[in-house]
Parts: sequence; C-alpha cells; structure tokens
Amino acid sequence: MEPSGSTMTNHSVKSQPWEVDDKARLCRFLCYGSEGDIYTAREEVHVNMESAEALLALLGDGRGAEVVEDIRWYSQYGRIVSMDPSLFALAICSQHSDIKTRQAAFKALKEVCQDPGSLFDFIQYKKDLKVDMKSGIWGRALRKAISDWYNGQNAMNLAVSVAKCKQRNGWSHKDLLKLSHAKPANDAIALVCKYIMKGWKEVQAEYADKENSEEVLKVLSYMEVIEKVKHSCDETEVINLIEEHALETEQLRTDHLKSKHVWKALLKDMPLQSLMKRLGKMTFKKILEPGSSDTHAVCDRIQNDTALKKAKIHPFSVLVALENYKKGQGYQGKTKWEPDSNIVQAMDSAFYKSLMYLEPLDKNFVLAVDISASLSSIVPGTSVSTAVAAAAITMIFTSTETNTQVLAYSGGSLVPCSVAAGMTLEEVTAELVKSPSESTDCTLPLAWATENGKAVDVFVVLTNNPIWAFSASPVEALKKHRRKTGTFSKFVMCGLTSTGHGIADTPDRGVLSICGFDLGAITLIRNIAQGFI
Repeated sequence: MEPSGSTMTNHSVKSQPWEVDDKARLCRFLCYGSEGDIYTAREEVHVNMESAEALLALLGDGRGAEVVEDIRWYSQYGRIVSMDPSLFALAICSQHSDIKTRQAAFKALKEVCQDPGSLFDFIQYKKDLKVDMKSGIWGRALRKAISDWYNGQNAMNLAVSVAKCKQRNGWSHKDLLKLSHAKPANDAIALVCKYIMKGWKEVQAEYADKENSEEVLKVLSYMEVIEKVKHSCDETEVINLIEEHALETEQLRTDHLKSKHVWKALLKDMPLQSLMKRLGKMTFKKILEPGSSDTHAVCDRIQNDTALKKAKIHPFSVLVALENYKKGQGYQGKTKWEPDSNIVQAMDSAFYKSLMYLEPLDKNFVLAVDISASLSSIVPGTSVSTAVAAAAITMIFTSTETNTQVLAYSGGSLVPCSVAAGMTLEEVTAELVKSPSESTDCTLPLAWATENGKAVDVFVVLTNNPIWAFSASPVEALKKHRRKTGTFSKFVMCGLTSTGHGIADTPDRGVLSICGFDLGAITLIRNIAQGFI
C-alpha cells in the first residue's frame, strides 16, 4: 500500500525520476531525520528547523495536506528509523498559518501518535516551537485533538498504556487531561481519566457501589492489580501477580527488579526482543543457569516458530543480540558472564528461522562485498564483526529475493560468489572473505552489470573500508547503466566501520551512503528499492 501522493507516484511521471526535489528531501527527512543522502547508523536523531527546509518549502507552496499525509503514512507503515522527525514535522504542520494544514495535522494525530510516549514527544515539540509563536500552544484545536486521542483509545489498552508510560519529557497524562479539558466519551474512558486525575482511592470510593458495565469491571480489575503490585513488599505476592496477569517490567517498582525470583517470573511472558537483549544480564545475575528449567524454557521460546513469527524480530536484530551474548560482557566491560552453549544454539536457530519470515520485495539486487576477515573489524555499536555482518546481510537478501547476484572484490575486479540456500552463516562468511581486496572501487559492480547487460534495481556495496576509491564517478556509472538497461537503478554504499564518510552529497535520488550498520539501514535499503526515498 502506498501513500496518497507518495514519492514513488509523484516522481514516476517526471522525465528525470532521479531528481532530488523538495518532496524527495521530505521523505528522507521523515525516514531518518536528514535531507541529505548519508545515513549514520545508531546516531541519535536531532531535528530542528534547519534540518527541515524541504518541509517548510512544501508548506510554503501550499502542499500542507500532502505533507501531513506523508507523515501519517511513513509513521504507520514501518518506513522510518525514528519517530522524532515525523512528530517534529506534525508539530510544525499543526502550527502552520494555513487552517487546512492545521486541521489535517490534528486529524492525523491519533494515527501518528500510537502510544503515550509519542504523544508526549509531540507536545514537547510544539512547546519547543512556541518560541516563534505569539500565543501559547493550548488552543481549541489542540485541546480537541488531545481529547479525541484519549477518547479514541480502547479503555483497557489505555489503562495498560497509562501503567506502562506515566510520563515523558516532563509531560504526564494528568497534564494533558487537565490542559485539554478532556470530556470522556464513555464510562470506561471516564474511569481511566478518573484514575489518572484523582488516583485509586477516589476511584474505589466512586465505583464500589455502582452497577458497572463489563468493560468497566475489567478495567477496574486491572487497576486493582496494578495498585496491589505497586504497594506490595511481599515477593511471593508480586510473583503471583506477574504470573497471573502477565505483568511486564514497566508495571513494577524498581526495587521489585532486584529479586532474582521476580525476574524468573517475568521470563515466561517477557516480549521476545526484550528477552534476547537481556540474556547476558540474566546469565550474569544467575537468573539463567546452565541446565536449569528456566534456561530450558527460554531456549524453547527463543526458537519457537510461532513466537518468532508473531514477534516479527528481524534476523539482523537476532544476530546482534547473539554476538553480544557470545562476547560474554557488556559494552563497558563491567558486566561479565560465561555464555551458555544452549542459549547460543537457540539464538543461532532463531537467526535462521527468522530469515523465513521476511517479506520479499521482488527486485533485482546485486550485492558487491569487500570485507576483511579480521575479527578486530567490528560494526560500531555492536559485537558483530564486519565479515559476519556482511554474510548476514547477504543471507537476508538472498533468502528473500530470488534475483540476487553476490559478487566479491578480488584484485581490482569482481568475481561471482556461490551463496546457496541452506548454507550456514559461517559458510557464507568464508565464501565472502576468500578473496580480500585492498581498496573498494564502488563503480565496479555498476560496470559489471552494464557490460553483462543485466538490469539491476538496486546495487548494494558492503565494505569495511571507511574511505572508498573509484575509477570514475559512481553517479555517472549509475546513469550509464540506467541508459543501457532502461531501469531506474539505485545505488547504496555501506561502509560497515565508517562513522560519517559518504560518497558525496549527490543530486541523484537513487544514491544512498550508509555509515555503520543497524536495522535502520535495512529499512532504508528496502525504502530506496521501492522508491520511498
């Protein structure tokens, strides 16, 4: 499904679909917080008016409704690396001089801000932008939008959200309800609002003798559980409440989390991604011990097909968690543990299984790899060597895209690599590092495809060289390939150890430089393949 007025639709009618216009810059900004063609993995996103020039230009051209629709679509359909650019852009639109733009922004609020944290961040962005405003932010339109946000929630889901995310950025639910003068739309929402504004004691007093609906009773029962666990100092009671009601860490007090037995109770229903990230810490604290029933249960969950498919954990996320666990220590080296071989095997199994749940793009890919076998070459922010990372990325694309050609740099040229279904990560790694090269000429895969008459949708170069060499202009080589094949080919350069070097800011929408690597990089490769950036 594409957005109304999407990048792909607008550019497809142009004679030069590679042109970087304001719409293309806006889509980049929404996806990764920059209008340029360089994405730096794991870099904290900072947005401001200077980084949103294209957004402001489009608003100035009277295209506010189109901008809001793009914000809504990109934030909803998993096309973004961070929510911050979308929330910032929506805040700007909600304060624009054009009334239709403001109306569209407030109407989109419920869809863009799907959790309290996003709503609090949106309000903070509006407050930050207030410097340029003559009046405060709490006008009638915002009050109505906030009221509609609360009234548009399922009451039980809202109660859970309130328990998990009470405040952020200095804003709380109580602040928003008070400032918006929200009027609850039904009895169940009224109950949650009463709980937020007045607390549990007043809720008990008001609802104890009432004839309550089934929905209200359900919310009351949940609130009672939250209040019990909040005030309980009895470890057994806390454990029973966790097991009976599938409570998570956010619903507990900090001192509860000092108990090994509480953590063991949390393990049973802990979200799979959170579980994978905490394996090292739980091994260190002896919550997971070799041969224990808890460790056995965790291993079963990690590699359970149904659980993996439901959690939608990406193979690269599994790999990062696996390599971090295998390292046996935290990033600062203070927390150390002996990796459990059964957990390592379970995570290894989860990696291969998660490859099966990826959605194909049905595009023609060429992956050109120039990776050192050195284990000291690590993807920044992870414990993953560049060789293993390149192998995993290669497997991600070859397992989903049937038309993927893998090439390796060797002595100034490229040679085809045999990456077949059923190969292990170790086997693919060995295949990719057989012929190391001293420099990476990123034009070689373009020349190879052009000379061999192969129409390629996306070229991806994977290297651990922070500085790249090329015999000719990559953009000119890309254009030559497009002319010969009639394909609007894209080019992505991934410097797995780079911390900010790109090919150069080019006037071509089909070129992207990625410095380092993370799950966001995968998202952007998929985006550029589909013409969304």
